Amino acid sequence: MTFDELIAEVGRDGRICPQPQAWSRLWEMLPDRRQVGADWEPSPPLILAAWSHSSDEQKRERFRDHLRWAHDHDAFGRIEQFISSLKPDDWHTEL
Repeated sequence: MTFDELIAEVGRDGRICPQPQAWSRLWEMLPDRRQVGADWEPSPPLILAAWSHSSDEQKRERFRDHLRWAHDHDAFGRIEQFISSLKPDDWHTEL
């Protein structure tokens, strides 16, 4: 699967991003994460308090940033496999 195909797949059926627990696991799988001052690179998922203060578009874009990071850091296959293992209930979708 190419990067563009994965983006299309994760957006099907109104999907926005994984639910918080699954998204946290995905972020922890990203290689080369590092703390830069008080921030992280890549930025962490919009979970916990950020979940209720973020729009669906912000969540979608942050999730895509994580997929880009995986692609650019040679972890695309592992992340693709993880995403394929998610069940429908593991996804936050449009209402």
